[in-house]
Amino acid sequence: MPDPVRPNGMSSAAAALQMLERRQAVLANNLANASTRGFKAETAFARIMGDALATTDTALDLTDGTLTETHNAMDLAIEGRGFFVTQTPGGERFVRNGSFHLDAERQLIDERGNPVLGEDGPIVLPPGVMEVDDSGLVKVNGKPLQRLRVETVPEGTQLEHEGGTQFVPVAGRTPMPPAERVVRQGFVEESNVNPMTAMTAMIEVLHRYGAAQKTLSTIDAVRGIAVTDLAKPV
Repeated sequence: MPDPVRPNGMSSAAAALQMLERRQAVLANNLANASTRGFKAETAFARIMGDALATTDTALDLTDGTLTETHNAMDLAIEGRGFFVTQTPGGERFVRNGSFHLDAERQLIDERGNPVLGEDGPIVLPPGVMEVDDSGLVKVNGKPLQRLRVETVPEGTQLEHEGGTQFVPVAGRTPMPPAERVVRQGFVEESNVNPMTAMTAMIEVLHRYGAAQKTLSTIDAVRGIAVTDLAKPV
């Protein structure tokens, strides 16, 4: 394997610019999704490995968004940890956006048209009044139908965002025991992005980017002097 690039003033400043550009892109995406239901904000941070230059990683903020009451029986939200499970063309996915509805076959689907999964598979509702209790048990006209799948991941697990409000499950996923669930019918979870905080952070990154650019220009100017002036014969 080739030796890692040894940091110097020029490479460090360039790496800082790359990290700040990535952080600004993440913040801009957070801000763009401040009103997207079930969206979870991302944070960009630098990781330094030995003498190598810093690389930029991201982490999800899985804190709850505000729950908004809609009085729509198809709208569901989860308090605390846990995710609804949907079936997509790419496999099962986690979602926190519980703004669900019925398709032409009376199958419960998400906003993308993906079936919402229960413990016995996709949920098909017969005509009648739908009720969902705290444990995720779906009833129609008081008759139990099946329980929603609600799964969780170990504390500290990082999930991959996919399509804004979908998350790719990981190997450590486990069903959440019904007694530990708090499913709220007639509510939806809003984005957990704070627009004011995101805007302030973007301005801070912009200032730091300008400082890094100035540092890069200064180092370049010093190198130019070393090449053109110090090398001249006297």
